[in-house]
Amino acid sequence: MQAATGVPPRYRRSTLAKVPEITALFWLIKVLTTGMGEATSDYLGQKSIVLAAGVGAVGLIIALWWQFRTSRYIAAVYWFAVVMVAVFGTMAADGWHKLFGVPYSVETAGYAVVLAVVFYFWRRSEGTLSIHSIVTPRREAFYWLTVVATFALGTAAGDLTATTMHLGFSGSIVLFAALIAVPAIGWRLGLNPIAAFWIAYVLTRPLGASIADWFGKPHSFAGGLDYGDGTVAAVATVLIAALVGYVSIARTDIQREAAAVMPHGADRPANELSRAEVSP
Repeated sequence: MQAATGVPPRYRRSTLAKVPEITALFWLIKVLTTGMGEATSDYLGQKSIVLAAGVGAVGLIIALWWQFRTSRYIAAVYWFAVVMVAVFGTMAADGWHKLFGVPYSVETAGYAVVLAVVFYFWRRSEGTLSIHSIVTPRREAFYWLTVVATFALGTAAGDLTATTMHLGFSGSIVLFAALIAVPAIGWRLGLNPIAAFWIAYVLTRPLGASIADWFGKPHSFAGGLDYGDGTVAAVATVLIAALVGYVSIARTDIQREAAAVMPHGADRPANELSRAEVSP
């Protein structure tokens, strides 16, 4: 017999989302993590490529292991994972270019294809790309694969505009700030909210990375202000810690409990998913 909600007992489980609600603070912390990851990876890479690779890979494994071990969204755990993805994503993009000479244009196109493939299989498997549906391990795995792909894509895109296209860091900041306004305006005009969210999410990476590079890199390199990557990484880390500490106490980023979610195709087609499952 099915429960009163109509959800078979074998599918009933905790429906607490493992990711935060989307607020202004979410976007601010997200941009800061992209800048911190960019500056940290570059700083470590200047000391030792092996050190940078080790910190990025090991840190990512530990952070995601911790995130998957939690049964609910915990701000400090979630944002630690995002920070380590930011560091790793920078390495994933910069490594191909610096070690093997792969053009940023090729990297950008390649990571765009990777992201599209992840989206395709996520949507095909689960019926939704909504962050309000991240309530099962499989959906969480798709979510973090997407996050890694967006960080690598954004890093490559930011380097492409700043160096290959000769916009410099300040020009890239203006470009991506303008581009990120497009999904925000489009959402107000009726653009699918899930599409608007993911477009903006991708664009926060090159925006934050360009800001970090503008502050940290020397003026001779794409017009930087030469404060140093280490300084930028340290300042961003302090700001992130302060903001994450605030949301941990205020709990303003906790998603409302979603309706119980069944695996896509179990008893309902995708077009019958509840509003909680398809809104971003």
